[in-house]
Amino acid sequence: MSKISSHPLAIRSRPPLTGLPTHSHASTKTRSLLFQRDFSLIWWSQCIAQVGDGVTKLALLWFVYAMTGSPIKTTVIGILQTLPPILFGPLIGVLVDRLPKKPILVGMDLFRAVTIGLIPCLVTTEAFTVESLYILVFCNAMATSIFGPALYASIPLVVPRSELTAANSLLQSTMSLGIIFGPLLSGLGIAASSSQDVLCINAITYVASAVCLMFVRLPKKSALSQETENSPVSTIQDLMEGIRFTFFTQPMILLLIITAGLYSFGISAFNTLLPVFGREMLGLGPVEVGYLTSALGVGLLISSISLVWITTWRLWRRINILVLTSIMTALAIWGLLWADNFLFALVLLCLIGAGSGALTPIEWGIVQEVSPPHLIGRVLALYGTGAMLAAIAGMTTLGWISEQFGEEYSLAGTGFTLLMTAFVAKLFSRWAQRQTTNYSETN
Repeated sequence: MSKISSHPLAIRSRPPLTGLPTHSHASTKTRSLLFQRDFSLIWWSQCIAQVGDGVTKLALLWFVYAMTGSPIKTTVIGILQTLPPILFGPLIGVLVDRLPKKPILVGMDLFRAVTIGLIPCLVTTEAFTVESLYILVFCNAMATSIFGPALYASIPLVVPRSELTAANSLLQSTMSLGIIFGPLLSGLGIAASSSQDVLCINAITYVASAVCLMFVRLPKKSALSQETENSPVSTIQDLMEGIRFTFFTQPMILLLIITAGLYSFGISAFNTLLPVFGREMLGLGPVEVGYLTSALGVGLLISSISLVWITTWRLWRRINILVLTSIMTALAIWGLLWADNFLFALVLLCLIGAGSGALTPIEWGIVQEVSPPHLIGRVLALYGTGAMLAAIAGMTTLGWISEQFGEEYSLAGTGFTLLMTAFVAKLFSRWAQRQTTNYSETN
């Protein structure tokens, strides 16, 4: 294996991670990302699939809560969705690095169409129990946990390094579109028919996403397979290489994981329990809860579009955005404790979406910038595993608090976690600023 620089702001022959553009027309090229063939196909595939995810999420959560009336059993859906990255995340990273990306992406989309769409269609209403739904959710989560690292490991193959933050922001905009339109369509479908019927019809979105991805031009061999094809490398050796880089060689990745962990602890629980908050605190039905979730997506879309223009900012300035947005999100979540009408709640959900939408594009862009091509799948998977461990802890803890003490205490805890995220991100920003200054002085 080639030697990797140990300096936290320098990888191989790459320039220091200051966020400076590598050409004078970065903003112009950023605006043209959606007109680049391969990235455009990926973006459209995710637009379709994310709407499908939005439809699926509300249908799943509403089905379980309507059947059981238990917030803690509702959070089991979120917990099951986090288990595969926790149990298999590091091995998934090795798989993503070893295999070509396109077959993984297409195959996982088709698998999700079967588990969340075809199977619910074939199971009778009487046999479609909460337990059987849990099994399907776990299988679907397994496919998603493979799809995510493969997708984001593919982005540096089609997008210049200087535009990675912009590319991630545009991809997150597809998530926001899914949050806006998916729950709305899901709520209308549940009100008109049933959660099971909604899941059946929704299978077509994953098939359409797979069709778009079939036409994306990606290398037929991965960077890892090209590097090791003449010398067999065991799975354990590959895994240990990723762990060494993530936790020892590149300390910035560990700082990103800690920040993402705090964020995931609070915001994942909030998103999972949103139907419970809407139903119990505001007395809303599925359609109105769909509107709340859509407001979350509107804020996320605003945030995603805004972040496109910071792709050339220095690292510490990008991290400072996380400080401000985490504080805004915490205050908006606490504002729900005093929300006495539906319109005020919509405004707060929009602010929460805007605030929580900054972390993923910024942090994933940094991970893509500092990770060597042959390691990126493993680094992304390990990053995701850390975030998911925190998410499952948050959903379990805050779900239990909600059931035992009430939704108000759960919201208060979520806001406090977001303030802790802002504090850690500020420490991270100061560290990054010092490292950038020291690197500039020594070079």
